[in-house]
Amino acid sequence: MNSDKSPVLLMLNVPPKALCGIDLVSFTSSPQFKGVKNLPAGWHFVYTGTTTDLSVRTGTWFQVPTSAEQNTPREVYMKKWDAQKEELVSETDGAKVLEAKANLRMIWETGLSPYRQSAASVDTDDAVEEKHDWGKLTNCITQSLLQRITGGANNSYPFSTISSYKGDIDDIPGISDIKELQQPELHFIEMDQKATWRPGAVGRERTIDAQDRSWMLGHILSKLPQGTSAKEIIGEMQVTFLMVLTLNNYSCLEQWKRILVLFFNCKSAVKERASLFAHCFNTLRLQLQHCDDVQDGLFDLSDEGGSLLKRLIKIFRKGLEDEFGKGGGPSEVLETLEQLEEYLITRFGWQLSDSYVKRGMLELEDGEMVEME
Repeated sequence: MNSDKSPVLLMLNVPPKALCGIDLVSFTSSPQFKGVKNLPAGWHFVYTGTTTDLSVRTGTWFQVPTSAEQNTPREVYMKKWDAQKEELVSETDGAKVLEAKANLRMIWETGLSPYRQSAASVDTDDAVEEKHDWGKLTNCITQSLLQRITGGANNSYPFSTISSYKGDIDDIPGISDIKELQQPELHFIEMDQKATWRPGAVGRERTIDAQDRSWMLGHILSKLPQGTSAKEIIGEMQVTFLMVLTLNNYSCLEQWKRILVLFFNCKSAVKERASLFAHCFNTLRLQLQHCDDVQDGLFDLSDEGGSLLKRLIKIFRKGLEDEFGKGGGPSEVLETLEQLEEYLITRFGWQLSDSYVKRGMLELEDGEMVEME
């Protein structure tokens, strides 16, 4: 990339020893640190915390457009540290923006870290793999998705450790109202796990839709804004995972789980939406390759700790057998599911060979009891 034209993220006045991160790389700031240079095109997430431990972290998504024409000015994304809020905020003073751009050459070598810099050499295989992974981890994220979830605009879509979805407030200790968090509400796709059937459904239809979430998946996709791809739900799966990875956000972890529960509890939708399920499983496998990056074991995937995902995989396998017969199903779904299972077995020592799936009773919204696997 031509350094004379490469995009730059300025992060001014960040105090020394603060936590800084961009995408999959985090580091401790130094007195000389002024930002990151040589940003590739695509979506990026920059975040900070006052310390490197589990303090509250804040960050924002922004997008670098594809390679600029030779006669266009360099893209400079400018943030500054707000000592009172203890977070990065946008610089709105036009004179200071112009001054910072004019001083780029003075800080280029010593103040700006190359994108993807890590503790190891930037030429290592790990650094190359990490760069490619970020693009795959964000390939379904769109501007409209981030606007919907965060309410942000002007290429700035904020998140913090305590940003929350209204449906999760009851599960956050000491918080009874989302306004108490003093953070913008997150607007996720609504997924009521106790109402998975169409309005007016009764009897056997409700029972079937409680055991097979295909109607619910189709209903959710039909409610997306006009012109939105079905991959919007994969994009939300990507955003929520990465906000757990970087910010340890509780609501994002819960929504990520809800998306998995929805996909793995579908049967009839697998045939008509095979490519969507294959994309989900490929995305999940890639995400799990980074689960060790999360502090304090939010993703515990040991053979003992991965109970939710292990149960979901077995339920999905049983659903495929019910729908297509033993060993049946769309080839692209079977292939990506087998790749996911192979990774979990090889990396975490999971035992997935037994076909035993526990059954239990689920109480529906109106009190009706339905047998579930």
